Amino acid sequence: MYSLTANEAKTQFGDMLLKAQREPVQISRNGKPVAVVVSAEDYQEIEAMKLQLLQAKIQRARSDITIGNTVDGDAFFAELLDTDKD
Repeated sequence: MYSLTANEAKTQFGDMLLKAQREPVQISRNGKPVAVVVSAEDYQEIEAMKLQLLQAKIQRARSDITIGNTVDGDAFFAELLDTDKD
């Protein structure tokens, strides 16, 4: 992944956009990554994958509900918060 400082990204904006068409460009400020610039096509693909994953999770949840594979919410959270175990 190509990397630029925030100042370089500012002064080389046009070049950065051209680079982002080929690969993601990471932008750092004070030595820490703060953003990644990707092409519009890559962004659309990422969003489509996120949507597919969410739809798969929804379908799995619906299947679990249909077959009765559920737990009582209050009991579940009470068990998570139970500090007397061990």
